[in-house]
This record gives sequence, C-alpha cells and structure tokens, in this order.
Amino acid sequence: MIHRPNRPIYLDNQATTQCDPRVVAEMLPFFTEHFGNPHSAEHSMGRFAEAAVETARGQVAALLGADPREVVFTSGATESNNIAIKGAARHALASGNTRRRVVTVATEHKCVLESVADLAAEGFEPVVLPVRPDGTVDPAAVRAALDVPTLLLSVMAVNNETGVIQDIAALAALARESGALFHTDAAQATGKIALDVAAMGIDLLSVSGHKLYGPKGVGALYVRRRPRVRLAPLFSGGGQERGLRSGTLPAPLIVGLGEACRIAAAEMAAEHDRIAALRDRFMARLRAEIPGVVLNADPRRRIPGNLNLTFPAATAQALMDGSPELCVSTGSACSSAAVEPSYVLRALGLDDAAAARTLRIGIGRFTSPSDIDAAVSMLVHAHALAASPATEA
Repeated sequence: MIHRPNRPIYLDNQATTQCDPRVVAEMLPFFTEHFGNPHSAEHSMGRFAEAAVETARGQVAALLGADPREVVFTSGATESNNIAIKGAARHALASGNTRRRVVTVATEHKCVLESVADLAAEGFEPVVLPVRPDGTVDPAAVRAALDVPTLLLSVMAVNNETGVIQDIAALAALARESGALFHTDAAQATGKIALDVAAMGIDLLSVSGHKLYGPKGVGALYVRRRPRVRLAPLFSGGGQERGLRSGTLPAPLIVGLGEACRIAAAEMAAEHDRIAALRDRFMARLRAEIPGVVLNADPRRRIPGNLNLTFPAATAQALMDGSPELCVSTGSACSSAAVEPSYVLRALGLDDAAAARTLRIGIGRFTSPSDIDAAVSMLVHAHALAASPATEA
C-alpha cells in the first residue's frame, strides 16, 4: 500500500487484510458474466461455475497439504470453528461415544471459547487450559488434561492478538496418542506459515478468506477423510458440501479464496522475509524513541507481521486518539464491543493497567517502508503528548 496524505496508514492486518487486486480480478467475472449457480449442473453456466468452485477447492487444499475432497466451504473461520467443535461433539453424542471432555486454551478466539462453553449445556465437559507468559500452552498441561478420556482438543495455530505460533504438530500428536480429535483455528496462520495437515496430524482446520488477502464472507473447513472424521451438520438444507454445510455456494467469493490461497502458496516465503524486515525496522525506530516499549509473548515463535506492544506511559486509547491517521487496534476486532482489557493479555499475566497501554500492530502485504516510518513518527508524537504533564493535568 502506498501511503497518500488523504489515506490512513493501515496496520491492523490481523483484523482484516486488503483484498489483493489479483483476487478481485479473478472474482469480478463471477459477479457479472459467469453468474451461474454452481449447483445447476443441468446447463453450461452452472457447470462453468461448478468447475471454478472445484478449481478453488484444489487451490485451498494445495495450500494446506490436503485432498480437495477434504475441503468444505463455509462463510469464514467462525462458522468453520463452530462446525468443527459442535459438529464433532454432536456426532459423538449421537453415535454413542462416551467421551465428553473438550479441551481448549484460554487465549483462543472467542468463537472457539464460546463454542466449547456452549457444549456444557449438552452434557460435555469444557476444559480451558492456561498459557505460559510467552503465550504458548504447556504440553505437560495438555497431556495431563488428556489423561481423562477426551473427545476433542482445539488449539489455534497462530494467536490473533499476540502472533504466537503454537507447536501444532506436537499438540496434535498428544491428541492422537490419547484418542482425541485435534482441531486448529488456522485463520491467522493460513498463508503466513507453512501448513501440512497430513504431516502435522491435524483432523480439523479452519480457514478465513479475509485474513489472507481474500474476500470477506468466505472460509473453509478441512475435515480429514482417512481416518475419517465425522461431524454433525449445524443446520439443515440441500446437503451441499458433503452434507456438512448446506446452502448455495458463493462462487465469486470461493474463486477469490482459491486465488488468495494460490498467491499465498507462491509468495509466502518471500513475503515472510519482507514483512520481517519491516517489523525489525519498526521496532528499531520505535525503541530508539520510546525505550520502555515491551513486546508481549514469545519474541521468536511468532509470525513476523504481528507486534503486540505495551507502551510505558500512554494508554492505547490515547495513542490511537493522538494518531487519527493510523489504523491500529487494542486486540481482537471480534471482541471490540467490549470495553475492557483483553482476556488474551490477562492470560499472559498482564495486569489491567499494562493491558490498557497495549496496542496490536499488524504489518501486511501492502505495507511499505514509508508507512512504517510514518507510523512510528505518529506513535512517538502521540506517546509524548499523552505522557506530558500538561496532558495529565
């Protein structure tokens, strides 16, 4: 993204990403020229749309190391997470499986925590594990939780607030050893880090289009075929998507998701290095001006585009108020209606005062070096203004 004086600098790429122009170009004909229903196999326009959907399914599968038949299209990661967690539990209940424990982690996205909590009313036992100060879950704690027969373990691959990468392969192995299914919310990981569902032993994985430069309103759920993972659908309909997600597929959005995954597969490594360089530039300049800035969570096991920073002498709200041309956030956009300290930061051990001084910086594909320099200048100015005695008075 090239910064213009009348355009804000966008550094909130964990909340959402700009739709890549190449993705938009692929989608546009499916809104106008190729508008057939992909389920209308009786005529050529329906078959053309169906073929495009299946091409996109293959592109998503390729990015995940999956078989295309294992990819179910959804409206996004929230729906995918709900289908994975509730669908696994309800199928187990209906089939006579006696396992009732469902284990997750305190720093998960709200839709995972709420899905697990909802299952308590259906006779399941939700277990929420703490994280260490670096944001990772202790494998020993996971192993101890799995000592009780467990149906499902759900741990996100990359945290949406801190950028911390969990050791998914190791956690999936623990689940497999205990006879539990393993699900990961990979909304923040897909297209950012290498994922291979077979090599990592993942049973269920959730994807969101708008987190990897695709469109909003579309996502995917990976469901292992061998050994087969069985889920109960959340709602009834025409039986599309292997009966797991009924409803007419939004071909334009799915084409966009597929193209976004194709681009990510081709460019992920180079993009990782470019964004890491921008991150290092940002941190070096910011720390030179504000020495007391603290980077939260593990400084190494994290995606390069995420910086969760606690400032020494200004609240996050004051920093945002003092930088109106800078788009950053205090945490998850999906919890932004709640005016309270982030539960993720509390789980890391931050007190309310420190959490209130914390900003999330999200560097992305369209961030330029000039964006980085301007953002640092804005934050330094806002911090000095907020920390000055005159401001406090």
